[in-house]
Amino acid sequence: MRRSRSLAFLAVLVLTFTGLITGGGTANAANLLLNPGFEAGSTSGWSCAAGSAVSTPVRSGGYAVSVTPGSTIGKCAQTVSVRPNTTYAVSAWVNGNPVYLGVTGGPSTWTAATSYTQLSVSFTTSATQTTAEVYVHGWYGSGTFYADDISLDGPGGGTPGAPPAPGNPAVGTVTNSSIALSWGASAGTVTGYRVYEGGTVVATVTGTSATISGLTACSSHNYSVAAYNSAGESPKTTEAGATTSGCVDTGLPKHALIGYLHASFANGSGYTRMADVPAAWDIVNLAFGEPTSVTSGDIRFTRCPVAECPTVESDAEFIAAIRAKQAQGKKVLISIGGQNGQVQLTTTAARDAFVSSVSAIIDRYGLNGLDIDFEGHSLYLNSGDNDFRNPTTPVIVNLISALKTLKARYGAGFVLTMAPETFFVQTGYQYYGGLGGADNRTGSYLPVIHAMRDALTVLHVQDYNSGPVMGLDNQYHFMGGADFHIAMTDMIKAGFTVSSTGFRFPGLREDQIAFGLPAAVSAGNGHTAPAAVHAALNCLAKNSGCGSYSLRGGASPALRGLMTWSINWDRYYGWEFQNAHEPFLNALP
Repeated sequence: MRRSRSLAFLAVLVLTFTGLITGGGTANAANLLLNPGFEAGSTSGWSCAAGSAVSTPVRSGGYAVSVTPGSTIGKCAQTVSVRPNTTYAVSAWVNGNPVYLGVTGGPSTWTAATSYTQLSVSFTTSATQTTAEVYVHGWYGSGTFYADDISLDGPGGGTPGAPPAPGNPAVGTVTNSSIALSWGASAGTVTGYRVYEGGTVVATVTGTSATISGLTACSSHNYSVAAYNSAGESPKTTEAGATTSGCVDTGLPKHALIGYLHASFANGSGYTRMADVPAAWDIVNLAFGEPTSVTSGDIRFTRCPVAECPTVESDAEFIAAIRAKQAQGKKVLISIGGQNGQVQLTTTAARDAFVSSVSAIIDRYGLNGLDIDFEGHSLYLNSGDNDFRNPTTPVIVNLISALKTLKARYGAGFVLTMAPETFFVQTGYQYYGGLGGADNRTGSYLPVIHAMRDALTVLHVQDYNSGPVMGLDNQYHFMGGADFHIAMTDMIKAGFTVSSTGFRFPGLREDQIAFGLPAAVSAGNGHTAPAAVHAALNCLAKNSGCGSYSLRGGASPALRGLMTWSINWDRYYGWEFQNAHEPFLNALP
């Protein structure tokens, strides 16, 4: 988020790279794809957007696939069974400008060619991976491309004699410390069933139900099930997610309006006094606390000077206005970072300074908690730090430690929110850290979100100032319309595999999820018209009117709400954002 009318940090995706990931077991050559050369005279076996089999031009045989991207990238994909810890080779002969070949969550490459040219990548499956999706695609409106003789070479998945996968699990009774599951029986010869949370077996039973106990109150979990016998184990089912009961009442309404208040500076929108913030705003984030230097960890909150903000109130008036908001049930937080406030906690000394200085700000003004708005180069991942569940990069580890200390200091009522850009969250689906030659900041918020998930009040990703981002439908989505908010928010609810790491980021509780957008056209790139915002909210909360997108995470009737940059900009434009969206949020179920 920015101080001026110029755009915030633009999260531009690295869409083309050629890094290969190799290792693991050796694959015996065998093309696992169905209809790899489209010799069936159709796209049978493939899921193709705007694609059909053609007889010319072909690379070999009688057919190839022809795809003309328009409003999509024209993706043709096929999912096959693979073995864990095994290396596979992927290749295709392509013709067009441009054409991409890749593996979802893994490596990709591309070329621009006027005649058939071979593309190749290789990848190694994770310890728990049993399927892989191979794809070719073009680019939006860039013209027709052709592909032929596509190959995925390696051993097929599954173990001879092992049972097929059982039915997908369903969640039953949920308590403060347990979650009950049931599933359909496998059709094969079965000794028993293993219930997995991620790659860990949490229960082994002979029947088709289990209760996972000993869980923490208000904690989220995702489970899959596999059948087994003496020959081996079946593929896992899709995951079922649930949250234990016992969540602390945050005092927030079911659907909240969240906004940033320019409290330390003025810009083209002008200064807004705390007492003049309307009661419609449920969380007010004071922008910004900033460090004395990038790596000091020493955060200072300096209120806007009179020379810059002639109408600024006194400290006493400011604090009194905060107390009045809190008496109405509103939450007032200090937001750390923003565009100019780069914070890198590279040492434990910086971590300790962060805790001490942020505590001093919270105590001085009597605030309800903290918002983390780290942008730019604040967070990144060192080479080899590929497991978001167990990060090793100091700026990540120290931030997590600092937030846990602050949470423990202030207790259950402490409000913690985060406002990452899409570049630091959703792009982790394709790229994570420096994997495949990508920017080492991609997905770098994921370890922080995951470590703090049970203490996190609201995650409101900035759905603006963003490049195109691939969603769970493996299509690129563009900011400014309902589709972008639907796809990006669904990723947070459903969870996703993190690039080629083999690890899955579990979705958050729906009450922890909001999405952010500019209050007006001058506030940031990606302003969305109210009707489109309402369409997105209806889809996410009710699974209604989602257009061509299918929610992977299901409906979220407890979706927390909307965040905006900023309250000041909304006032400048006559409270357009507040007046359009607060009544709509209140009317949601």
